[in-house]
Amino acid sequence: MKKRVLITGGAGFIGSHLADELIEKGYEVRALDNLSEQVHGPGAGRPQYLNPEVELIVGDVRDKDTVADALQGVDAVFHFAAMVGVGQSMYQIKEYTDVNNVGTAVLLEALIENPVKKLVVASSMSIYGEGLYKDSQGGLVQEGERSIDDLRKQQWNLYDEAADFSPLPTPETKKPSLSSVYALSKYDQERLCLITGKAYNIPTTALRFFNVYGTRQALSNPYTGVLAIFASRLLNDNSPLIFEDGLQKRDFVHVKDVARACRLALETPEAEGEVFNVGSGNQYTIVEIAEKLAKVMGKDIPAQITAKYRVGDIRHCFSDLTKAKRVLGYEPQVDFEEGLAELAEWLEGQIAVDSVSKATEELASRGLTV
Repeated sequence: MKKRVLITGGAGFIGSHLADELIEKGYEVRALDNLSEQVHGPGAGRPQYLNPEVELIVGDVRDKDTVADALQGVDAVFHFAAMVGVGQSMYQIKEYTDVNNVGTAVLLEALIENPVKKLVVASSMSIYGEGLYKDSQGGLVQEGERSIDDLRKQQWNLYDEAADFSPLPTPETKKPSLSSVYALSKYDQERLCLITGKAYNIPTTALRFFNVYGTRQALSNPYTGVLAIFASRLLNDNSPLIFEDGLQKRDFVHVKDVARACRLALETPEAEGEVFNVGSGNQYTIVEIAEKLAKVMGKDIPAQITAKYRVGDIRHCFSDLTKAKRVLGYEPQVDFEEGLAELAEWLEGQIAVDSVSKATEELASRGLTV
């Protein structure tokens, strides 16, 4: 008998790739998605890329009746429904809190009435704030934070009296340091699910996604992943806009690797009650990313480095995958250059509304850039 899985946010970027992964492995998939205009465009219907075998329910995760209906006959749930993006979260505070926190609470109350065999929630690397560092004496820095005074002086790195700190791969044991409303809401989603799952004996796993990239990402959403934002700019022959000096380091992981990690979390009993990083284990500066993307897209357009700081941003964070490899058997398989080439091929047929300048002006008008 096939297992039926519900994916909230299942018509989106990561959710739709997970649906493909699960269907290929013999699962039945139902998606609950509100087809948000910011992600899917105005008046959007069922996305063309969504696997035809997916049963799509169009509705809001905050509506308890819709959620109860979506849970009927379901064996497991992936909770992906969320508003994403650091910058926007700093002024749409109620909306982010409502969708991410309250939406999760509505889902969990429904799960108490309709328990499932597994719940997997999408968390985020944003909850770490700054990644793990080593100071000049070789000590670990768990809760690094940059001061506004330093950022105004364009002192981008964390440091002590002797030298700049050295960034290290960030493990799940690193203390959370919540530097944005988005990060706070993702941590809330993570903890709500783990606490409720433990209380009601629903095996629950949280996955902290790093910077996910790949096909189907919303190109007209100026608050989505950095690669999609850069792609939108380049498709419109505009320079990618880079905050600070562009040397901040991130971990970029292909969406197909993320989908596989999600399935492994579903299928691994030892994952119950645990939190895992899902990244590539690699690190690139944002300048490198912009250059590599422009090259594969055939665009001779250099990035524009703004030398400004965006409130809620961090300097360096990239994943330590030791735990995910040991417990889940997760190994990233998509080489970054191959993933970028696939993305560039998909981008050739895409049209993107470039709203990045407008979004940047919005942040600046609210004093959210320094």
